[in-house]
Amino acid sequence: MITSLWRTKPVSPEADTKGGLRRVLGPWQLIALGVGVTIGAGLFSLTGVAAGQNAGPAVAISFMVAAIACGFAGLCYSELAGMIPSGGSAYSYAYASMGELVAWIIGWDLVLEYTVGAATVAASWSGYVASLLAGWGINIDPRLLATPMTPVTLPDGSVVNAWFNAPAVFGIWIVSALLMRGMSESARVNAVIVAIKVTVVALVIVLCAPHIRLERYHPFLPANTGEFGHFGVSGVMRAAGMAFFAYLGFDIISTAAQDSRNPRRDIPLGIIGTLIICSLTYVTFSLVLTGVVDYRSMANDPSPVATAIDVAHISWLSSFVKLGITAGYISVLFGLLLGQARVFMAMSQDGLLPGAFAKLNQRTRTPWTSHVISALTSSLLAAVLPIAELGNMTSIGTLLAFVIVCVGVMFLRHRAPELPRRFRVPGGAIIPVLGILSCGAVMVSLDILTWLRLVVWLAVGLVVYFFYGIRHSRLAMSKR
Repeated sequence: MITSLWRTKPVSPEADTKGGLRRVLGPWQLIALGVGVTIGAGLFSLTGVAAGQNAGPAVAISFMVAAIACGFAGLCYSELAGMIPSGGSAYSYAYASMGELVAWIIGWDLVLEYTVGAATVAASWSGYVASLLAGWGINIDPRLLATPMTPVTLPDGSVVNAWFNAPAVFGIWIVSALLMRGMSESARVNAVIVAIKVTVVALVIVLCAPHIRLERYHPFLPANTGEFGHFGVSGVMRAAGMAFFAYLGFDIISTAAQDSRNPRRDIPLGIIGTLIICSLTYVTFSLVLTGVVDYRSMANDPSPVATAIDVAHISWLSSFVKLGITAGYISVLFGLLLGQARVFMAMSQDGLLPGAFAKLNQRTRTPWTSHVISALTSSLLAAVLPIAELGNMTSIGTLLAFVIVCVGVMFLRHRAPELPRRFRVPGGAIIPVLGILSCGAVMVSLDILTWLRLVVWLAVGLVVYFFYGIRHSRLAMSKR
Protein backbone atom coordinates (compact mmCIF):
# COMPACT_ATOMS: atom_id res chain seq x y z
CA MET A 1 0.00 0.00 0.00
CA ILE A 2 2.87 2.37 0.78
CA THR A 3 4.30 2.00 -2.70
CA SER A 4 0.91 2.73 -4.28
CA LEU A 5 0.97 6.21 -2.74
CA TRP A 6 3.87 7.15 -5.02
CA ARG A 7 2.69 5.57 -8.29
CA THR A 8 2.92 8.04 -11.14
CA LYS A 9 0.97 8.46 -14.36
CA PRO A 10 2.97 8.03 -17.55
CA VAL A 11 3.93 11.34 -19.12
CA SER A 12 2.39 11.74 -22.55
CA PRO A 13 3.28 14.70 -24.76
CA GLU A 14 0.11 14.11 -26.76
CA ALA A 15 -3.00 16.07 -25.88
CA ASP A 16 -5.61 14.02 -24.04
CA THR A 17 -8.47 13.32 -26.45
CA LYS A 18 -10.43 11.03 -24.14
CA GLY A 19 -12.06 13.82 -22.18
CA GLY A 20 -14.53 14.60 -24.94
CA LEU A 21 -14.38 18.38 -24.51
CA ARG A 22 -14.56 20.58 -27.57
CA ARG A 23 -11.18 22.12 -28.41
CA VAL A 24 -12.14 25.68 -29.28
CA LEU A 25 -9.67 27.91 -27.39
CA GLY A 26 -6.65 29.50 -29.06
CA PRO A 27 -3.87 31.57 -27.43
CA TRP A 28 -5.84 34.83 -27.43
CA GLN A 29 -8.87 33.26 -25.76
CA LEU A 30 -6.55 31.76 -23.14
CA ILE A 31 -4.90 35.14 -22.54
CA ALA A 32 -8.38 36.67 -22.16
CA LEU A 33 -9.17 33.94 -19.62
CA GLY A 34 -5.95 34.62 -17.68
CA VAL A 35 -6.24 38.42 -17.76
CA GLY A 36 -9.91 38.16 -16.80
CA VAL A 37 -9.11 36.20 -13.65
CA THR A 38 -5.88 37.98 -12.71
CA ILE A 39 -6.92 41.64 -13.03
CA GLY A 40 -9.62 42.08 -10.43
CA ALA A 41 -11.03 44.87 -8.28
CA GLY A 42 -7.85 44.71 -6.19
CA LEU A 43 -6.15 46.83 -8.85
CA PHE A 44 -8.37 49.75 -7.86
CA SER A 45 -7.91 49.38 -4.09
CA LEU A 46 -4.67 47.50 -3.39
CA THR A 47 -2.48 49.97 -5.29
CA GLY A 48 -3.41 52.90 -3.07
CA VAL A 49 -3.00 51.02 0.20
CA ALA A 50 0.40 49.60 -0.78
CA ALA A 51 1.61 53.04 -1.88
CA GLY A 52 0.24 54.93 1.12
CA GLN A 53 1.35 52.54 3.83
CA ASN A 54 4.46 50.85 2.49
CA ALA A 55 6.25 51.99 -0.66
CA GLY A 56 5.11 55.41 -1.88
CA PRO A 57 5.53 55.94 -5.65
CA ALA A 58 8.00 53.01 -5.59
CA VAL A 59 4.97 50.73 -5.42
CA ALA A 60 5.57 50.40 -9.17
CA ILE A 61 8.82 48.59 -8.29
CA SER A 62 6.86 46.39 -5.90
CA PHE A 63 4.58 45.29 -8.73
CA MET A 64 7.63 44.48 -10.85
CA VAL A 65 9.19 42.43 -8.03
CA ALA A 66 5.92 40.53 -7.55
CA ALA A 67 5.68 39.95 -11.31
CA ILE A 68 9.17 38.43 -11.33
CA ALA A 69 8.30 36.15 -8.38
CA CYS A 70 5.08 35.01 -10.09
CA GLY A 71 7.04 34.67 -13.32
CA PHE A 72 9.19 31.94 -11.74
CA ALA A 73 6.07 29.85 -11.13
CA GLY A 74 4.59 30.88 -14.49
CA LEU A 75 7.64 29.62 -16.39
CA CYS A 76 7.45 26.30 -14.52
CA TYR A 77 3.74 26.00 -15.36
CA SER A 78 4.64 26.66 -19.00
CA GLU A 79 7.23 23.87 -19.13
CA LEU A 80 4.91 21.30 -17.57
CA ALA A 81 1.92 22.43 -19.67
CA GLY A 82 3.97 21.85 -22.81
CA MET A 83 4.87 18.34 -21.61
CA ILE A 84 1.57 17.29 -20.02
CA PRO A 85 -1.36 18.91 -21.88
CA SER A 86 -3.98 17.87 -19.32
CA GLY A 87 -6.81 19.94 -17.85
CA GLY A 88 -5.92 19.06 -14.26
CA SER A 89 -3.33 21.85 -13.91
CA ALA A 90 -1.00 21.36 -10.91
CA TYR A 91 -2.87 18.16 -9.99
CA SER A 92 -1.94 16.47 -13.28
CA TYR A 93 1.63 17.76 -13.13
CA ALA A 94 2.10 16.37 -9.61
CA TYR A 95 0.59 13.02 -10.64
CA ALA A 96 3.15 12.64 -13.42
CA SER A 97 6.13 13.79 -11.36
CA MET A 98 5.66 13.08 -7.65
CA GLY A 99 2.99 10.41 -7.43
CA GLU A 100 -0.64 9.84 -6.56
CA LEU A 101 -0.64 11.00 -2.93
CA VAL A 102 0.94 14.37 -3.73
CA ALA A 103 -1.42 14.69 -6.72
CA TRP A 104 -4.43 14.05 -4.49
CA ILE A 105 -3.23 16.62 -1.95
CA ILE A 106 -2.76 19.32 -4.56
CA GLY A 107 -6.01 18.39 -6.34
CA TRP A 108 -7.94 18.62 -3.09
CA ASP A 109 -6.11 21.88 -2.38
CA LEU A 110 -7.21 23.27 -5.78
CA VAL A 111 -10.81 22.35 -4.93
CA LEU A 112 -10.48 24.60 -1.88
CA GLU A 113 -8.80 27.38 -3.85
CA TYR A 114 -11.30 27.55 -6.70
CA THR A 115 -14.49 26.88 -4.73
CA VAL A 116 -13.77 29.31 -1.92
CA GLY A 117 -12.23 31.78 -4.38
CA ALA A 118 -15.44 31.82 -6.42
CA ALA A 119 -17.50 32.32 -3.26
CA THR A 120 -15.25 35.20 -2.17
CA VAL A 121 -15.48 36.96 -5.52
CA ALA A 122 -19.26 36.49 -5.71
CA ALA A 123 -19.75 37.87 -2.18
CA SER A 124 -17.68 40.95 -3.02
CA TRP A 125 -19.37 41.36 -6.43
CA SER A 126 -22.72 41.59 -4.65
CA GLY A 127 -21.89 44.97 -3.09
CA TYR A 128 -20.79 46.47 -6.41
CA VAL A 129 -23.95 45.23 -8.15
CA ALA A 130 -26.13 46.79 -5.44
CA SER A 131 -24.25 50.09 -5.72
CA LEU A 132 -24.42 50.12 -9.52
CA LEU A 133 -28.16 49.35 -9.55
CA ALA A 134 -28.81 51.98 -6.87
CA GLY A 135 -27.25 54.56 -9.18
CA TRP A 136 -29.86 53.55 -11.77
CA GLY A 137 -32.69 53.88 -9.25
CA ILE A 138 -33.02 50.15 -8.52
CA ASN A 139 -32.67 49.28 -4.83
CA ILE A 140 -32.24 45.72 -3.55
CA ASP A 141 -33.64 44.81 -0.14
CA PRO A 142 -30.66 45.09 2.30
CA ARG A 143 -31.67 41.76 3.83
CA LEU A 144 -30.67 40.11 0.53
CA LEU A 145 -27.21 41.68 0.47
CA ALA A 146 -25.50 40.16 3.51
CA THR A 147 -24.96 36.85 5.29
CA PRO A 148 -27.52 35.51 7.79
CA MET A 149 -27.75 37.28 11.16
CA THR A 150 -25.75 40.29 9.92
CA PRO A 151 -27.45 43.53 11.15
CA VAL A 152 -28.66 45.68 8.22
CA THR A 153 -30.60 48.94 8.11
CA LEU A 154 -33.85 49.10 6.15
CA PRO A 155 -34.99 52.26 4.30
CA ASP A 156 -37.32 53.12 7.21
CA GLY A 157 -34.34 53.18 9.60
CA SER A 158 -35.10 49.93 11.41
CA VAL A 159 -32.25 47.48 12.02
CA VAL A 160 -32.91 43.81 11.24
CA ASN A 161 -30.91 40.66 10.52
CA ALA A 162 -30.03 39.84 6.92
CA TRP A 163 -31.35 36.71 5.20
CA PHE A 164 -28.62 35.71 2.76
CA ASN A 165 -26.44 37.19 -0.01
CA ALA A 166 -28.78 36.77 -2.99
CA PRO A 167 -26.77 38.54 -5.75
CA ALA A 168 -23.75 36.37 -4.93
CA VAL A 169 -25.81 33.20 -5.44
CA PHE A 170 -27.37 34.63 -8.61
CA GLY A 171 -23.95 35.53 -10.06
CA ILE A 172 -22.49 32.07 -9.49
CA TRP A 173 -25.43 30.31 -11.11
CA ILE A 174 -25.55 32.66 -14.10
CA VAL A 175 -21.86 32.08 -14.83
CA SER A 176 -22.24 28.32 -14.27
CA ALA A 177 -25.18 28.22 -16.68
CA LEU A 178 -23.08 30.07 -19.24
CA LEU A 179 -20.25 27.54 -18.85
CA MET A 180 -22.69 24.64 -19.21
CA ARG A 181 -24.01 26.06 -22.50
CA GLY A 182 -20.68 25.38 -24.17
CA MET A 183 -17.08 26.52 -24.17
CA SER A 184 -17.22 28.38 -27.46
CA GLU A 185 -20.16 30.61 -26.47
CA SER A 186 -18.93 31.26 -22.95
CA ALA A 187 -15.43 32.11 -24.19
CA ARG A 188 -16.89 34.77 -26.50
CA VAL A 189 -18.91 36.30 -23.67
CA ASN A 190 -15.86 36.26 -21.40
CA ALA A 191 -13.77 38.00 -24.09
CA VAL A 192 -16.33 40.83 -24.29
CA ILE A 193 -16.39 41.22 -20.49
CA VAL A 194 -12.58 41.28 -20.30
CA ALA A 195 -12.52 43.89 -23.08
CA ILE A 196 -14.87 46.09 -21.02
CA LYS A 197 -12.67 45.73 -17.94
CA VAL A 198 -9.43 46.45 -19.79
CA THR A 199 -11.05 49.44 -21.55
CA VAL A 200 -12.05 50.94 -18.21
CA VAL A 201 -8.52 50.52 -16.83
CA ALA A 202 -7.12 52.09 -20.01
CA LEU A 203 -9.54 55.03 -19.70
CA VAL A 204 -8.40 55.70 -16.14
CA ILE A 205 -4.74 55.62 -17.25
CA VAL A 206 -5.18 57.78 -20.37
CA LEU A 207 -7.53 60.38 -18.89
CA CYS A 208 -5.67 60.77 -15.60
CA ALA A 209 -2.14 60.77 -17.08
CA PRO A 210 -2.27 64.47 -18.18
CA HIS A 211 -2.88 65.41 -14.53
CA ILE A 212 0.33 63.78 -13.26
CA ARG A 213 2.48 66.18 -11.22
CA LEU A 214 6.14 65.17 -11.29
CA GLU A 215 6.75 66.54 -7.79
CA ARG A 216 4.52 63.76 -6.44
CA TYR A 217 7.28 61.31 -7.45
CA HIS A 218 9.79 63.00 -5.12
CA PRO A 219 10.98 61.16 -3.19
CA PHE A 220 10.24 58.17 -5.42
CA LEU A 221 11.39 55.84 -2.62
CA PRO A 222 10.49 57.52 0.70
CA ALA A 223 12.95 56.97 3.57
CA ASN A 224 12.16 54.23 6.03
CA THR A 225 10.37 55.48 9.14
CA GLY A 226 12.38 53.22 11.42
CA GLU A 227 9.76 50.50 11.32
CA PHE A 228 10.23 47.48 9.03
CA GLY A 229 7.88 47.61 6.06
CA HIS A 230 7.14 51.32 6.33
CA PHE A 231 8.84 52.74 3.25
CA GLY A 232 12.45 52.30 2.23
CA VAL A 233 13.57 48.99 0.72
CA SER A 234 11.69 46.97 3.33
CA GLY A 235 8.51 48.88 2.43
CA VAL A 236 8.95 48.03 -1.24
CA MET A 237 9.30 44.34 -0.34
CA ARG A 238 6.32 44.43 2.03
CA ALA A 239 4.24 46.00 -0.76
CA ALA A 240 5.57 43.34 -3.15
CA GLY A 241 4.16 40.69 -0.83
CA MET A 242 0.77 42.39 -1.06
CA ALA A 243 1.12 42.84 -4.83
CA PHE A 244 1.96 39.14 -5.22
CA PHE A 245 -1.69 38.30 -4.65
CA ALA A 246 -2.73 40.68 -7.43
CA TYR A 247 -1.14 38.26 -9.92
CA LEU A 248 -2.80 35.10 -8.66
CA GLY A 249 -5.07 33.59 -11.30
CA PHE A 250 -2.87 32.93 -14.31
CA ASP A 251 -2.69 29.26 -13.28
CA ILE A 252 -6.35 28.94 -14.31
CA ILE A 253 -5.13 28.83 -17.92
CA SER A 254 -3.53 25.43 -17.37
CA THR A 255 -6.91 23.93 -16.41
CA ALA A 256 -8.20 24.64 -19.93
CA ALA A 257 -5.72 22.32 -21.68
CA GLN A 258 -8.48 19.96 -22.88
CA ASP A 259 -10.43 22.96 -24.23
CA SER A 260 -7.40 24.23 -26.21
CA ARG A 261 -6.81 23.60 -29.89
CA ASN A 262 -3.05 23.15 -29.43
CA PRO A 263 -2.36 22.98 -25.68
CA ARG A 264 1.37 22.23 -25.95
CA ARG A 265 1.84 25.55 -27.72
CA ASP A 266 -1.10 27.66 -26.56
CA ILE A 267 -1.01 27.05 -22.79
CA PRO A 268 2.58 28.38 -22.37
CA LEU A 269 1.73 31.33 -24.64
CA GLY A 270 -1.38 32.04 -22.59
CA ILE A 271 0.46 31.95 -19.26
CA ILE A 272 3.41 34.07 -20.32
CA GLY A 273 1.21 36.48 -22.29
CA THR A 274 -1.08 36.95 -19.28
CA LEU A 275 1.81 37.72 -16.93
CA ILE A 276 3.32 40.26 -19.36
CA ILE A 277 0.01 42.09 -19.95
CA CYS A 278 -0.92 42.12 -16.26
CA SER A 279 2.50 43.32 -15.06
CA LEU A 280 2.56 46.17 -17.61
CA THR A 281 -0.98 47.14 -16.58
CA TYR A 282 -0.21 47.13 -12.85
CA VAL A 283 3.05 49.09 -13.18
CA THR A 284 1.53 51.73 -15.50
CA PHE A 285 -1.61 52.06 -13.37
CA SER A 286 0.39 52.52 -10.15
CA LEU A 287 2.65 55.16 -11.74
CA VAL A 288 -0.34 57.17 -12.94
CA LEU A 289 -2.19 56.87 -9.63
CA THR A 290 0.77 58.00 -7.50
CA GLY A 291 1.50 60.80 -9.97
CA VAL A 292 -2.03 62.20 -9.68
CA VAL A 293 -2.69 61.62 -5.96
CA ASP A 294 -0.17 62.21 -3.16
CA TYR A 295 0.73 58.76 -1.83
CA ARG A 296 0.44 60.00 1.78
CA SER A 297 -3.26 60.66 1.34
CA MET A 298 -3.92 57.11 0.10
CA ALA A 299 -2.84 55.29 3.28
CA ASN A 300 -6.42 54.94 4.52
CA ASP A 301 -8.32 55.79 1.34
CA PRO A 302 -10.65 52.89 0.39
CA SER A 303 -11.17 54.29 -3.12
CA PRO A 304 -8.00 56.06 -4.34
CA VAL A 305 -9.12 55.83 -7.96
CA ALA A 306 -12.21 57.88 -7.14
CA THR A 307 -9.89 60.44 -5.53
CA ALA A 308 -7.75 60.53 -8.68
CA ILE A 309 -10.87 61.04 -10.80
CA ASP A 310 -11.91 63.95 -8.56
CA VAL A 311 -8.45 65.52 -8.85
CA ALA A 312 -8.65 65.20 -12.64
CA HIS A 313 -12.22 66.62 -12.64
CA ILE A 314 -13.67 63.77 -14.74
CA SER A 315 -16.52 62.72 -12.47
CA TRP A 316 -18.40 60.95 -15.29
CA LEU A 317 -15.62 58.32 -15.30
CA SER A 318 -16.70 57.07 -11.85
CA SER A 319 -19.72 55.26 -13.30
CA PHE A 320 -17.52 53.55 -15.90
CA VAL A 321 -15.08 52.45 -13.20
CA LYS A 322 -17.92 50.93 -11.19
CA LEU A 323 -19.20 49.20 -14.34
CA GLY A 324 -15.70 47.92 -15.12
CA ILE A 325 -15.27 46.49 -11.62
CA THR A 326 -18.71 44.85 -11.71
CA ALA A 327 -18.05 43.31 -15.12
CA GLY A 328 -14.54 42.37 -14.07
CA TYR A 329 -15.82 40.21 -11.24
CA ILE A 330 -17.83 38.18 -13.77
CA SER A 331 -14.66 37.29 -15.70
CA VAL A 332 -12.96 36.26 -12.45
CA LEU A 333 -15.93 34.03 -11.56
CA PHE A 334 -15.82 32.57 -15.06
CA GLY A 335 -12.19 31.47 -14.66
CA LEU A 336 -12.56 30.09 -11.14
CA LEU A 337 -15.68 28.04 -11.88
CA LEU A 338 -14.14 26.77 -15.11
CA GLY A 339 -10.98 25.71 -13.28
CA GLN A 340 -12.95 24.00 -10.52
CA ALA A 341 -14.97 21.89 -12.92
CA ARG A 342 -11.89 20.92 -14.94
CA VAL A 343 -9.97 19.76 -11.85
CA PHE A 344 -12.99 17.74 -10.69
CA MET A 345 -13.17 16.19 -14.16
CA ALA A 346 -9.46 15.30 -14.26
CA MET A 347 -9.58 13.66 -10.81
CA SER A 348 -12.70 11.75 -11.80
CA GLN A 349 -11.12 10.49 -15.04
CA ASP A 350 -8.24 9.14 -12.93
CA GLY A 351 -10.70 7.32 -10.65
CA LEU A 352 -9.89 9.37 -7.54
CA LEU A 353 -13.41 10.84 -7.51
CA PRO A 354 -16.69 9.19 -8.63
CA GLY A 355 -17.23 8.96 -12.37
CA ALA A 356 -20.21 11.33 -12.24
CA PHE A 357 -17.80 14.27 -12.00
CA ALA A 358 -16.50 13.50 -15.51
CA LYS A 359 -19.93 13.01 -17.09
CA LEU A 360 -20.42 15.25 -20.14
CA ASN A 361 -23.61 16.72 -21.50
CA GLN A 362 -24.09 15.05 -24.88
CA ARG A 363 -25.17 18.26 -26.64
CA THR A 364 -22.81 20.89 -25.17
CA ARG A 365 -19.87 18.54 -24.34
CA THR A 366 -19.38 20.22 -20.94
CA PRO A 367 -18.95 18.47 -17.55
CA TRP A 368 -22.36 19.53 -16.30
CA THR A 369 -22.25 17.47 -13.08
CA SER A 370 -19.01 19.13 -11.99
CA HIS A 371 -20.42 22.56 -12.83
CA VAL A 372 -23.59 21.93 -10.83
CA ILE A 373 -21.67 20.66 -7.77
CA SER A 374 -19.23 23.58 -7.99
CA ALA A 375 -22.10 26.06 -8.24
CA LEU A 376 -23.97 24.49 -5.32
CA THR A 377 -20.93 24.55 -3.05
CA SER A 378 -19.69 28.02 -3.98
CA SER A 379 -23.13 29.63 -3.83
CA LEU A 380 -23.82 28.11 -0.41
CA LEU A 381 -20.54 29.49 0.94
CA ALA A 382 -21.14 32.91 -0.65
CA ALA A 383 -24.68 33.06 0.73
CA VAL A 384 -23.85 32.41 4.38
CA LEU A 385 -20.16 33.16 5.11
CA PRO A 386 -18.65 36.66 5.55
CA ILE A 387 -16.14 37.83 2.94
CA ALA A 388 -13.32 38.08 5.48
CA GLU A 389 -13.68 34.43 6.42
CA LEU A 390 -13.74 33.37 2.78
CA GLY A 391 -10.79 35.53 1.72
CA ASN A 392 -8.53 34.10 4.40
CA MET A 393 -9.05 30.59 3.03
CA THR A 394 -8.10 31.28 -0.60
CA SER A 395 -4.54 32.48 -1.26
CA ILE A 396 -2.60 29.76 0.53
CA GLY A 397 -4.04 27.14 -1.83
CA THR A 398 -2.68 28.94 -4.87
CA LEU A 399 0.76 29.35 -3.34
CA LEU A 400 0.94 25.66 -2.43
CA ALA A 401 0.07 24.80 -6.05
CA PHE A 402 2.87 27.09 -7.26
CA VAL A 403 5.41 25.37 -5.00
CA ILE A 404 4.31 21.89 -6.15
CA VAL A 405 4.61 22.89 -9.82
CA CYS A 406 8.14 24.26 -9.31
CA VAL A 407 9.15 21.05 -7.52
CA GLY A 408 7.51 19.01 -10.29
CA VAL A 409 9.73 20.61 -12.94
CA MET A 410 12.85 19.44 -11.09
CA PHE A 411 11.43 15.95 -10.50
CA LEU A 412 10.65 15.44 -14.19
CA ARG A 413 14.01 16.86 -15.23
CA HIS A 414 15.58 14.08 -13.14
CA ARG A 415 13.06 11.28 -13.85
CA ALA A 416 12.41 11.85 -17.55
CA PRO A 417 15.16 14.05 -19.02
CA GLU A 418 14.65 12.57 -22.49
CA LEU A 419 11.03 13.70 -22.89
CA PRO A 420 10.46 16.50 -25.42
CA ARG A 421 9.70 19.89 -23.89
CA ARG A 422 7.87 22.39 -26.07
CA PHE A 423 9.03 25.10 -23.68
CA ARG A 424 11.96 24.73 -21.29
CA VAL A 425 12.61 26.96 -18.30
CA PRO A 426 16.08 28.48 -18.82
CA GLY A 427 18.86 28.37 -16.24
CA GLY A 428 18.60 24.76 -15.08
CA ALA A 429 17.19 24.48 -11.55
CA ILE A 430 17.71 28.15 -10.68
CA ILE A 431 14.24 29.42 -11.62
CA PRO A 432 12.29 26.48 -10.06
CA VAL A 433 14.27 26.94 -6.82
CA LEU A 434 13.62 30.71 -6.85
CA GLY A 435 9.93 29.97 -7.44
CA ILE A 436 9.84 27.64 -4.43
CA LEU A 437 11.64 30.16 -2.22
CA SER A 438 9.56 33.19 -3.25
CA CYS A 439 6.20 31.41 -2.97
CA GLY A 440 7.28 29.69 0.23
CA ALA A 441 8.28 33.02 1.77
CA VAL A 442 4.83 34.46 1.10
CA MET A 443 3.20 31.32 2.54
CA VAL A 444 5.23 31.65 5.74
CA SER A 445 4.01 35.24 6.13
CA LEU A 446 0.35 34.13 6.27
CA ASP A 447 -1.38 33.93 9.66
CA ILE A 448 -1.64 30.74 11.72
CA LEU A 449 -5.44 30.50 11.31
CA THR A 450 -5.05 30.32 7.53
CA TRP A 451 -2.56 27.48 7.93
CA LEU A 452 -4.89 25.70 10.36
CA ARG A 453 -7.77 25.86 7.87
CA LEU A 454 -5.53 24.41 5.18
CA VAL A 455 -4.37 21.55 7.43
CA VAL A 456 -7.96 20.68 8.43
CA TRP A 457 -9.10 20.74 4.79
CA LEU A 458 -6.22 18.51 3.68
CA ALA A 459 -6.91 16.12 6.58
CA VAL A 460 -10.52 15.76 5.41
CA GLY A 461 -9.20 15.15 1.90
CA LEU A 462 -6.88 12.38 3.08
CA VAL A 463 -9.85 10.61 4.70
CA VAL A 464 -11.70 10.74 1.36
CA TYR A 465 -8.61 9.49 -0.48
CA PHE A 466 -7.95 6.50 1.79
CA PHE A 467 -11.62 5.49 1.88
CA TYR A 468 -12.32 5.95 -1.83
CA GLY A 469 -9.58 7.29 -4.09
CA ILE A 470 -6.79 4.82 -3.38
CA ARG A 471 -9.10 1.87 -4.10
CA HIS A 472 -10.70 3.26 -7.26
CA SER A 473 -7.61 4.79 -8.82
CA ARG A 474 -7.29 3.94 -12.52
CA LEU A 475 -3.64 3.06 -11.93
CA ALA A 476 -4.67 0.63 -9.20
CA MET A 477 -7.44 -0.91 -11.30
CA SER A 478 -5.10 -1.42 -14.27
CA LYS A 479 -2.83 -3.64 -12.14
CA ARG A 480 -5.56 -5.95 -10.88
